[in-house]
Amino acid sequence: MMEISLKGQVILVTGGSRGIGAGITRQLLEAGAQVAVHYNSNEAKARKICQGYKAESHLFQADLSDALSTINLFKQVVERFGSLNCLVSNAGVAVSSADDKAEEQWISDWDFTMNVNLRACGILCKMAVEHFQAHGGGRIVNISSRAAFRGDTADYLAYAASKGGVVALTRSIARAYGKQNIKAFNIAPGFVRTDMAQDFMDQYGEDYALNDIALNQLTEPEDLAPTVAFLASGLADHATGCTIDINAGSYVH
Repeated sequence: MMEISLKGQVILVTGGSRGIGAGITRQLLEAGAQVAVHYNSNEAKARKICQGYKAESHLFQADLSDALSTINLFKQVVERFGSLNCLVSNAGVAVSSADDKAEEQWISDWDFTMNVNLRACGILCKMAVEHFQAHGGGRIVNISSRAAFRGDTADYLAYAASKGGVVALTRSIARAYGKQNIKAFNIAPGFVRTDMAQDFMDQYGEDYALNDIALNQLTEPEDLAPTVAFLASGLADHATGCTIDINAGSYVH
């Protein structure tokens, strides 16, 4: 049985206090990584997730819809830990915005989604690349979505578009910086049993989600987390630029 150890690694997880991010945070701490856990508003929940692990963790608050807050997040993490080995850009929002919504509100929804899902990811990736260039390399794991490849419903156009941007961003980093020992990977979930997915299922029904996949149960955060640890470990570096689909057969169903 292969056991992954991340001892000695410092890893930043955005959106690390809930949903997929919480599952990733637990997995990385279990593997011995020092984890910088980003959260937006729920410090108590973030703190509870980190309890009970021997590995070191610290909490960092930031509003990723704000560019300066995003920049400061990265700076604070590096200042606290001294270095960073891996960025896991997981935080995201999915805002339902009907196509008949007033233009001003639709544009506001679009901008908010892009700022959190794509711009913040881009800022953090840029800063991570610069840091890795000065420290001999590093890894980036971006959480995209199946929506980047197969699209989404009419009221989630911005979500799908933002995640498509994340895929292109990640592949570009892999191509541009691979020879500088910087690797970048995408993971494309589908429906995952999280608060964000629950909002969608409250709107469309859980049967809609189950009928859209090849398995009998929805994906859980714990189904994604081991792959993040594997990519962070360096055991899959020659997969740089790839997208790993963890979405219960969403494309083949």
